[in-house]
Amino acid sequence: QVQLTETGGGLVQAGGSLSLSCAASERTFSSYLMGWFRQAPGKEREFVAAISRSGGRINYADSVKGRFAITRDNARNTVYLQMNSLKPEDTAVYYCAVSHSYGFGLTVQEYEYWGQGSQVTVSS
Repeated sequence: QVQLTETGGGLVQAGGSLSLSCAASERTFSSYLMGWFRQAPGKEREFVAAISRSGGRINYADSVKGRFAITRDNARNTVYLQMNSLKPEDTAVYYCAVSHSYGFGLTVQEYEYWGQGSQVTVSS
């Protein structure tokens, strides 16, 4: 079982930046597709970004494209999410997740293990 520990997040004004980190317990981290999702109150969990094993393929939700950046450091077993130009509608709990899938990692169903969640709040 893979354990994921998230750090980062917090409160920021609109237009500001925040970053999230997600460290995995597994030495085989490089064998996993990694993703970030978010869930706002009363809404379903939605895809934010995904990065392939080597980092060579990245996908973003249209709502964050050009503002967010997902990266990974396989030597540190860590995936990151840099969030810039934040908007109030980005407010949510953000989750990192692990997938054995060789797909694009766009759906919740592709992921097996999840982090504990990090609150991101953007004030207007």
